[in-house]
Amino acid sequence: MIAACNDESSGGSSGGSGGLKTDNSVKGASEATKEANKKVLDSLPFNEKGDFENAKRGLLERPDTLTIKNDKGDVVWDMEQYKTYIGDDKSAPDTVNPSLWRNAQLNMQYGLFEVVPDRIYQVRGYDLSNLTLVRGDTGWIIVDTLVSAETAKAALDLANQKLGARPVLAVIHSHSHVDHYGGVRGIVNQADVDSGKVKIIAPVNFVEDVVSENVIAGNAMSRRSIYMFGALLPRNAEGGVNAGLGQTNSTGTAGMIVPTDIISQTGQKMTIDGVDMEFQYTPGTEAPTEMNTFFPQFKAMWMAENTTNTMHNLLTLRGAQVRDARIWAKFIDETIRRYGPNTEVKFQSHHWPLWGNANIIDYWKKQRDLYKYIHDQSVRMLNNGLVGSEIAEEIALPPELSNFWPDRGYYGTLKHNSRAVYQRYMGWYDGNPSDLDDLPPEPAAKKYVEYMGGEGAVLDKAKKDFDNGDYRWAAMVLKHVVFANPNNTDAKNLLADSYEQMGYQAESGPWRSVYLQGAYELRNGVPDSGGMETASPDTVKAMPPDMLFDYLAVRLNGQKAAGKNLTMNVKFKDINKEYGLTVENGVLNYAADAPVPNANATVTLDKATLDDIQLGNVKLEDAVSQNKVTIDGNRGSFDEFMGLLDTFPFWFNIVTP
Repeated sequence: MIAACNDESSGGSSGGSGGLKTDNSVKGASEATKEANKKVLDSLPFNEKGDFENAKRGLLERPDTLTIKNDKGDVVWDMEQYKTYIGDDKSAPDTVNPSLWRNAQLNMQYGLFEVVPDRIYQVRGYDLSNLTLVRGDTGWIIVDTLVSAETAKAALDLANQKLGARPVLAVIHSHSHVDHYGGVRGIVNQADVDSGKVKIIAPVNFVEDVVSENVIAGNAMSRRSIYMFGALLPRNAEGGVNAGLGQTNSTGTAGMIVPTDIISQTGQKMTIDGVDMEFQYTPGTEAPTEMNTFFPQFKAMWMAENTTNTMHNLLTLRGAQVRDARIWAKFIDETIRRYGPNTEVKFQSHHWPLWGNANIIDYWKKQRDLYKYIHDQSVRMLNNGLVGSEIAEEIALPPELSNFWPDRGYYGTLKHNSRAVYQRYMGWYDGNPSDLDDLPPEPAAKKYVEYMGGEGAVLDKAKKDFDNGDYRWAAMVLKHVVFANPNNTDAKNLLADSYEQMGYQAESGPWRSVYLQGAYELRNGVPDSGGMETASPDTVKAMPPDMLFDYLAVRLNGQKAAGKNLTMNVKFKDINKEYGLTVENGVLNYAADAPVPNANATVTLDKATLDDIQLGNVKLEDAVSQNKVTIDGNRGSFDEFMGLLDTFPFWFNIVTP
């Protein structure tokens, strides 16, 4: 009845090697790009080496090579291809922004690290995120579990081999993004959770957020994630370099275990295996519900993803709900006031720790003020009448924030975060009547090109702008030629060349990936394989029927459904619930425990059977023939309803109409 959705936070088909075919059209850096990157090199404090010292501090064990495979022998994580061109002793190539290169060098520091002597450890560089281990009296407390079971297991194995095997007694999930819970089944099993041997601790609404982020807009988010994370790009100096938070996502088996213990307020405490913990509940920051964890015995503060060593996203490029920079800053301020006096080490789910109270307080203040500045100045400018694009062009951080390495835009950027603030308060409409009912890209492009004197005239002018290094304008203009005539190869190639140079100049890993993926698709067409894995079986099984019907409602093709009047009851035997569904006015509505009298059809099945249908383990027709699904009443009306549901294509066009 429903196609499984793709994970919103996943990055692509390969954890270590790009999945795209060879592109012989790739160019080197232009003179304008070389000059732009040199300005970055000359303007930032590259002589500061404190981050490198912190990223290497406490190294206990590092395998010579790091390639992780699944049971079938497929590579799900591979640092080796990065190591061929990224190293501490290698200067940034002309095709990589020097600041992004520095971030990539830091994220290449992989292995098992000691954070607090004999008590807290991290395995870094085994996935996009870190696996953190807290040693209790008899076992491990694990904080966040990477993306995949395979990488999480490899990380835990590394720790057990070096430090001595210990049972996992508890897992803390800081929030609902897959790189913080997806690997859980690689380190614990369901039976131990069910028996009470292992606790799974998470913030309130964790399951609801996991499921919701994978369903309603999951298909579009996943397609755009191909651009954002660059996981299909080749691993070289002209391709994938870094995702900002880490190198990229792994592509193993993502799972989820429903939490046993829920954190719903700041100050909530728990002691497990002799380890005291106090939680700071931070809803509405980097995730809808998120929490930090303070370990008072060790004077250690786990910051989840509320502070990392980069500017984070207020709105991700893959798409999501806009985050609230004002609230984010307030919760960091609460961290400073409540936990700052007793903190000697700060660590988090990405990047490396920071030691020393004075260093940590200074860091927290600058992260707090980063988000507060973006919020306050964006709102100041919008109240002065500027629109999002104008704010993005004008806003600039003060030197004390801009020159602070952890505030640099390796993941989020000042430009798109300021536009996110505008969007949060003002929405998509900029107030100009011309933009209230503007033409969509394709018909508008044809008129633009006509007004500009035709495709040839635009190409001649765009080539001059390209040669002058004005890639932003060339890209804006050439987009119209491509959308007016997607068969114009010269326009597509010149647009690809413009994107490529913009990618080479980008400090943000996602911006680089977006530009380079766009260039590839212009030159070679849209890929047809190597995309996201569908939502994990655990996620699908956690979907309540209400969320299923919400998803069916957005799949309903309103134009096809116009004039239809269909009614259906759905009975779930195993959970003893019945739903009444109606299709009228082109809309699907449903209600629990409110069957429709004299419905056209009644469908009876187990929720588990529905899960199998969603996961593709069984076809609906086979489930009917096996009596796992019974349809009473008018079978034709049920088939008619199914025929009104769209199946979303994953590989839809982005850089072409």
